[in-house]
Amino acid sequence: MALPSAGVTRTVTLVLVDATGRPLGALPEYEVESPWWQEVDPVVRGAPVEVSVLRLLDGHGDRPGVGGRVRYLAEVAEPPAVPLRPTPVDLAPHPLRAPYAEPGGPAASVAWARAVLDRLGRPAGEVTQRRTWNLSAIWRLDSPHGTAWLKQVPGFFRHEAAVLRRLGTVTPGRVPVLLAADGDGRMLLDHVPGEDRYDADTTERAAIATDQHDLQVRALGLVDDLVADGVPDMRGPALARWIRATIPPSALPATDPLDALEDRLAQVARCALPDTLVHGDLHPGNVRGDGARRVIIDWGDAFVGHPAFDILRLTEGLPASSAAPLLAGWCARWRDSVPGCDPERAVELLRPVAALRMAAVYAMFLAGIEPSERIYHADDVPQYLARAASEIG
Repeated sequence: MALPSAGVTRTVTLVLVDATGRPLGALPEYEVESPWWQEVDPVVRGAPVEVSVLRLLDGHGDRPGVGGRVRYLAEVAEPPAVPLRPTPVDLAPHPLRAPYAEPGGPAASVAWARAVLDRLGRPAGEVTQRRTWNLSAIWRLDSPHGTAWLKQVPGFFRHEAAVLRRLGTVTPGRVPVLLAADGDGRMLLDHVPGEDRYDADTTERAAIATDQHDLQVRALGLVDDLVADGVPDMRGPALARWIRATIPPSALPATDPLDALEDRLAQVARCALPDTLVHGDLHPGNVRGDGARRVIIDWGDAFVGHPAFDILRLTEGLPASSAAPLLAGWCARWRDSVPGCDPERAVELLRPVAALRMAAVYAMFLAGIEPSERIYHADDVPQYLARAASEIG
């Protein structure tokens, strides 16, 4: 997700329900300064009554997920003393709806987090809802005892807690501190100072790549434990099977990028780099930094597989002149760590596979979320399939 253009806003309408899910009507529309649909902090702050945003109803704009006009379903504790407009809305249950998108869901999650913090001797004061969409719901919990973050994810990201728990033992300070997890998608994380590094330059990206190399080397001994914990096993043939099973055949372009996938991965294996933990979405926005340290966040896309997928993601979209030194540094580090390996060839062989994997990731999202939320990802599968075909060609 790139940084927004200056001055882009969105116009919001909140359709209200009470804690039982009874429809109450819609508030008058209002404008918020942040264009990103999943960022609900300004939506909550701008509302004339206290609300919890549950889920996206629909949105319209030039780019899905950014700006335009957006409607959300929001919960209130009791009918507000402000005029509401009768608004038809489909409130039927859906089997793919996230628990935090249902009435009562946010309150239950916040209550769980408060109870955990009470047991830890750092009771929460102010709670701020920051984000909600098909990939996560996030709240900030502040108190004089420090800040914690409640994160709740859908089932296909549930292994994130296991990743953080394992990495916390071998790479302390490189990933968020996991304070608690309920085993069903809720996590309580300690605060990470700094800012998300979306605008990182090539020097900072090189430092991120170095950090991730050290983490992946340290994670080599955790591979079997991570797979046993439920982290997806995407080693070699398993990756090919998953890609083929996940991308709908109807989505494939005329030039089939899946052709000879297994043979390509067999050639990658002969390059002799070890499988390890892969972040899966290592762009700079998934790194927080405060000038003194960097912490890699958002491990929901993590899997066990080839380490080159992370450097390909970190250099994605960069001009060749900027990407080349980052790739050269990555290759040099792996040659030092694994004498006799061929990282340069592995990277070139995996370029189209990396695009295929991303297409499969978005196809998995689309298959695992309710229809109103699919607008966020609808264009991603064909875009990455086209990229994979161009990389092969």
